[in-house]
Amino acid sequence: MDDVKIGEILLPGDEKAQNRQERQVRARFWPTLKRAVRYVPFSRDLVAAYYCAVDPKTPTRVRGILLAALGYFVLPIDVVPDVFAVVGFTDDIAVLATAFRMIQGHIADRHYEAADAALADQPDMAGGVHSGT
Repeated sequence: MDDVKIGEILLPGDEKAQNRQERQVRARFWPTLKRAVRYVPFSRDLVAAYYCAVDPKTPTRVRGILLAALGYFVLPIDVVPDVFAVVGFTDDIAVLATAFRMIQGHIADRHYEAADAALADQPDMAGGVHSGT
């Protein structure tokens, strides 16, 4: 994936697009994470990003970027289909890592605390939890 393509994916979109993406992310995030947890090296950050994206206190632009990245993550078909195990999530990782760099500092302690609690409630994911922080 090149930076231009990632930049296009991470456009925050208008309110209507953000609402659509938020519905998709809320519906598909946890099942997708369960499939991807052992391939994504920053699962804790990913879950914290989810909580940041759905937090109404998060600035609109930041929410839009995170929803775009998480929307790409939960899409069943993307540049490299996720059914190809390790290789399938490499494009998702690139998009997510770029989004994290773009919104650095907006994922708050409360989002990480929510992520830790959610992951503690998901014992099948606990072994795959890693953090880039």
